Amino acid sequence: MIKQPAAAAAGLRLRNMIESPVPPPAKEYVHYQHTDACSLSRWNAKESYQFMHTKPWQKVNDFYLDVVNGRRSLPELFEKETCSVNRGAEFIEQCDAPQLESFPVRARTGKWARATFKIVLSYHGDSFDGWQKQPGLNTVQGLIERALGEFVDEDKAQLLKEKKLPIDACTSVAGRTDKGVTALEQVCSFYTWRTDVKAIDIENAVNGAAPEKIKAVSVSQVSRDFHPNFSAKWRRYFYLFPFGDENVDDEASQCKKNVLDSDACLDGQHGEHLLENNCGYKIDDSDQTERAGNKPVTFEVSRVNHLLQQLEGKLLSFRMFARDTKASRNIGPPTECFVYHARAAEADLPCPKDGASTRTMCIELVANRFLRKMVRVLVATAIREAAAGAEDDALLKLLDATCRRATAPPAPPDGLCLVDVGYTEFDKRSCLIT
Repeated sequence: MIKQPAAAAAGLRLRNMIESPVPPPAKEYVHYQHTDACSLSRWNAKESYQFMHTKPWQKVNDFYLDVVNGRRSLPELFEKETCSVNRGAEFIEQCDAPQLESFPVRARTGKWARATFKIVLSYHGDSFDGWQKQPGLNTVQGLIERALGEFVDEDKAQLLKEKKLPIDACTSVAGRTDKGVTALEQVCSFYTWRTDVKAIDIENAVNGAAPEKIKAVSVSQVSRDFHPNFSAKWRRYFYLFPFGDENVDDEASQCKKNVLDSDACLDGQHGEHLLENNCGYKIDDSDQTERAGNKPVTFEVSRVNHLLQQLEGKLLSFRMFARDTKASRNIGPPTECFVYHARAAEADLPCPKDGASTRTMCIELVANRFLRKMVRVLVATAIREAAAGAEDDALLKLLDATCRRATAPPAPPDGLCLVDVGYTEFDKRSCLIT
């Protein structure tokens, strides 16, 4: 037998390794260790993420675009009229709820003689990279401040020129919305020392910034004491969750397939950050395949409504439902929110493009304040708990968890809408879902 040179033998071994690669080890994921009776039927983070994202979200985006432009309205989903809900440029005034408080303009002189304007605007979330101005991104704040740059007073304009900076205005806002989140009555403010600026001028500038995507609902001059964030007493959010046209069996198989095909939901970008070490357990891909086959893939809207109602009328710390917050805001009063209203109901979402409607769950939340991504995490977690058949106080118990992995990854931003911001005491008669 002729012996092969060492180099030839090494090459043969390398070729065999390439042709028959060793399978990679199974991936391990960290999941929260739930200990209640529903622990085996509750979706883990990956399953929850996929259930939320495999829905016809474009239909929701199209509906919100119509609402921003006055072609549709939220009240028509429930065939009722209420106040404090944007209908494009119109408002229904036949209601008993108090009007927004007016902030009188006080007579000021010298450096105090500046004009402050309150701007109520609507914008389509899918058209922007969120509210907050960021370099290289198409943000609402960036467009608004550029549009208002022509009203900046001469001293500030000169200072910006000397620093070789663009002549943009400076705005304050009631709440910074994330990328993909729509607003119907977002409130921001802008001030200038110029005396020739009128409300109609600002309105025209805002409407010209991005037609069909941003619209000024109203502009008024107010006292310099007004601040859109600190003066606000409550915020109202709406979340639309489309069920799609699939039947239960088709949706179940599609959900299971997607759960096993994607790893994206476990990335840090979806908010799965630890508050402390050892807050979960590890499973590998084979475990996950076994678990996915025995879990529910549907839920009842009435069950979600019942779970949410348990949060009403209480001052609670929602730190477990927050994401991307600083460590200093993980405990204490900065995490406490008072929920005035939390309800869910079913409605038919009109879809003019195909002449049909889509069965949709609508969630209405009103609170004095909301933490970062709190609404989206709360929606996703309520759906997960409803599907698992959890107890009535499931959301309340999760508030006392020791790790944010106990709650679900944030729901898609497409369904979220900042409806309005209130500067008088909250009145339940203004709610759409009762």
